[in-house]
Amino acid sequence: MYQVAVAFEVQADRREDFIAAVLEDGRRSTADEPGTIRFELVEDDERPNRFYLNEAYEDEAAFIAHCEGGNFQRFFETVQGYAQGPSWLLRGSRITER
Repeated sequence: MYQVAVAFEVQADRREDFIAAVLEDGRRSTADEPGTIRFELVEDDERPNRFYLNEAYEDEAAFIAHCEGGNFQRFFETVQGYAQGPSWLLRGSRITER
């Protein structure tokens, strides 16, 4: 499983727009992209305009396909004027055993 976590800082007056855009992107990605396993939006407890996306894919190829797909492009076109990011927090494959 390939996992990524990113952070975004969002303008205060556009929080609800950002939330709607991420939730729509997540719905479309999990429905349209066979390799997308998890797509979660997390709100920071201490910084109300900071959000995290926690995503999981079958493998790195599925993540690359997501990044090259229409859902990804549409999301960034929507939020580019009011969201800063993504800042990478995590990117890699899960280790299950040695």
